[in-house]
Amino acid sequence: MATQADFENAVERSKTLAERPGNDVLLQLYGLYKQATDGDVSTERPGGFDFKNIAKWDAWKAQEGKSPEAARAEYVQLVDKLAGR
Repeated sequence: MATQADFENAVERSKTLAERPGNDVLLQLYGLYKQATDGDVSTERPGGFDFKNIAKWDAWKAQEGKSPEAARAEYVQLVDKLAGR
């Protein structure tokens, strides 16, 4: 499992990747980050034409039930993969 320090380091590295990941990967990173830091989604799904926040909510909801530790580990692994490690 990834430590909190590993996770925080991965968060910083995700901001300086050589190539910007596609939207699907960015949403996956967002969902894992929110699950690792806040746990299961606890808000109502945005409505109307708020497509950006709907996509972010859906990405977080997809991680529901995953422990914060598991989400941290997956986040670190994904950033490592994106960074070519």
